[in-house]
Amino acid sequence: MANSPSAKKRAKQADKRRSHNGSLRSMVRTYIKNVVKAIEAKDLEKAQAAFTQAVPVIDRMADKGIIHKNKAARHKSRLNGHIKALSVAAAA
Repeated sequence: MANSPSAKKRAKQADKRRSHNGSLRSMVRTYIKNVVKAIEAKDLEKAQAAFTQAVPVIDRMADKGIIHKNKAARHKSRLNGHIKALSVAAAA
């Protein structure tokens, strides 16, 4: 436990930041989950719309350092690949 006043303040700040960052991380997961659900339901339009909404959120969290830039790129790439596969399957 923190003893000095400055250490107590830093502990409070760390607590506050952790809870805020956790909320943002949860939001990213929710957006990703919405895309995945649309893909699993094989609903191309809904999946594309959800992906369009998710991309800026994922990028924003990567810029803030909430998630790593490579993780953001990996999620976007995989989701886009699934959507493209879905559109090819729908066209065939």
